[in-house]
Amino acid sequence: MAGWLIRDVTTGSTGAPSTTSSSVSKPSGSSGAVPGSSSGLPVKALSSLPKEAGDTWKLIQKGGPFPYPRNDGVVFHNNGNVLPRNKDGYYHEYTVDTPGAKNRATRRLITGSQRELYYTDDHYDSFVVVDPTR
Repeated sequence: MAGWLIRDVTTGSTGAPSTTSSSVSKPSGSSGAVPGSSSGLPVKALSSLPKEAGDTWKLIQKGGPFPYPRNDGVVFHNNGNVLPRNKDGYYHEYTVDTPGAKNRATRRLITGSQRELYYTDDHYDSFVVVDPTR
């Protein structure tokens, strides 16, 4: 069970009963339960996003390989300050494939140094906080 618990906390796997993982993987209280939720941005379950967002999340957790190695994993500079302000290098971006698109299109996952996960489907104009455990 300890192996599952460690895997659950690090990968966000939901393969075991939620009663065990919720008391360990999330801080008590609803405020701050999902990294990034204190930003005031809406929180969405990873499972509610396009399937390709989940595919990208799996690649992020494995460390790749990424379909766009020149673009995936690079620093996201947050120039529009839509995400909480942090020093440059705090955020990294990853392409979320768009079926039928001939290029990288507009969907991205952004990771933060404190385990935050954000999603945009409009090329950085707006974001949601992603709860990868749901």
